[in-house]
Amino acid sequence: MTTTRLATHHVRHTVVADAPAEVLHRVVAEVERWPMVLGPTVHVERIDGDGRTELLRLWATANGEVRTWTSRRDLAPTPGRIAFRQQQPSPPVAAMGGAWAFESLGDGGTRVVLDHDFAAEADDPDAVTWIRRAVDRNSEAELAAIADHARSEDRLRALELDFTDTVEITGPVDGVYDFLRDAAHWPERIPHVDRLELIEDTPGLQLMIMDTRTADGSVHTTRSARVCLPDHRIVYKQLEPPALLDAHTGEWTLTAAGNHVRASSRHTIRIRPDAVERVLGAGATVDDAKEFVRTALGTNSTATLHRAAEHVRG
Repeated sequence: MTTTRLATHHVRHTVVADAPAEVLHRVVAEVERWPMVLGPTVHVERIDGDGRTELLRLWATANGEVRTWTSRRDLAPTPGRIAFRQQQPSPPVAAMGGAWAFESLGDGGTRVVLDHDFAAEADDPDAVTWIRRAVDRNSEAELAAIADHARSEDRLRALELDFTDTVEITGPVDGVYDFLRDAAHWPERIPHVDRLELIEDTPGLQLMIMDTRTADGSVHTTRSARVCLPDHRIVYKQLEPPALLDAHTGEWTLTAAGNHVRASSRHTIRIRPDAVERVLGAGATVDDAKEFVRTALGTNSTATLHRAAEHVRG
């Protein structure tokens, strides 16, 4: 029996960044920061690694869909290079790999090259077009974000805030998890949710469009990708955050303790400084914005968990 060899396609994207090569290399290597740095990345988990190679599970958007795959990375195949190869691609991808390369320039900047090679299932032309479009969109967005982050890392980190709220719930952990997972029912269960559309073409991978009402009566529309994980965790990223935020990731974590559930809501946000006075008024500062967002998100998350508590109590 002969085996048909799939055609391999090659794509290259580049950017010149105003930052040293070692800084850009570190930004790409720090994969746990990708959801806050790279727009398409929703969540990343390191399955194993020894500091030189690592196996990752990634969740990211591709052409508006949430996809997941595992990828093996070699962090130092040669100086200034990070290679990757998908171990379990997501259809219609049959194979995908490539490398990041960082070339120091004479003016202190760096040329970053992102190469991909890929094959489509059954060499389907429509699949090739779909994959190429996703690679082009994501690569261009990722290179721009990495260049900006490396150039302004300290400033961007100063705009970030990470916080957690916890509620003790009497009841079964599965009931609380189901309440959080089945977000399509939130408009009838949670007063501050006006409208919610939930799309789940693949079990556990959700796209959510939600209208949320804040304490001042204003309504904000957000679009989020959510990943429902085992062990009662749901992680998410706002793909279209409200005007005051440049980035927002979050996580619901549930821990059973006897007949109680320790339910935590964690948020990591980055303020958009050029929107602070436009949203909060003249003279408002980034610190004012952080306090405003901390109060608004914390209030809504805690209210959601209290509604979950009422729901499981029946």
